Amino acid sequence: MNQKTPFAVVRYDKPTILFHWVCAFIIILQFVGANIWGLFRNPLHHHLVVLHLTAGMVLSVLFPIRMIWRMGWGRHIRAADRWLDCVMARGVEYSLYGLVILEIALGYLWRWGNGQPMSFLILQIRPPFEKFSASTIYLLHRLHQCNGWLITALAMGHALAACFHYFILRDHVLQRMLMTEDRADEYGK
Repeated sequence: MNQKTPFAVVRYDKPTILFHWVCAFIIILQFVGANIWGLFRNPLHHHLVVLHLTAGMVLSVLFPIRMIWRMGWGRHIRAADRWLDCVMARGVEYSLYGLVILEIALGYLWRWGNGQPMSFLILQIRPPFEKFSASTIYLLHRLHQCNGWLITALAMGHALAACFHYFILRDHVLQRMLMTEDRADEYGK
């Protein structure tokens, strides 16, 4: 007899879901803020930069905690039934983890390497090392920008894959990351 697993069992645990959506929100905020602050003059430009730095510092604490939780105590769910789907899902997940950690490190290095403090709201954290050369600062800036775009492209693919699962395959992959009632909706199986 083929017995289905109850829907509640295939959901990630609440801390994993919360970490996922909070980090996703911060990353979107970071990307949008960095790409629009050039459109504004001070003081709004300055406030957007400080918001970017503050959110980056929050992410630099939150994201490693998220990874530790996910690898240690978080509920582990098989990525997919098919081997290739599983490899792709885990590949995107781990690539995003690595790229976000790299982006955080590049942000600190670029800011501090430029001789500027990191701003957490009004708190200024001075650079722990001397200013880098102009060519190194330029390289760090470009890497930070390109890596941000790479994260955004990969995250968009991740989101589109979730939509594909929800609207086309009509499975419960997207619902695994939602804190909703334990019942299928009109699109679910």
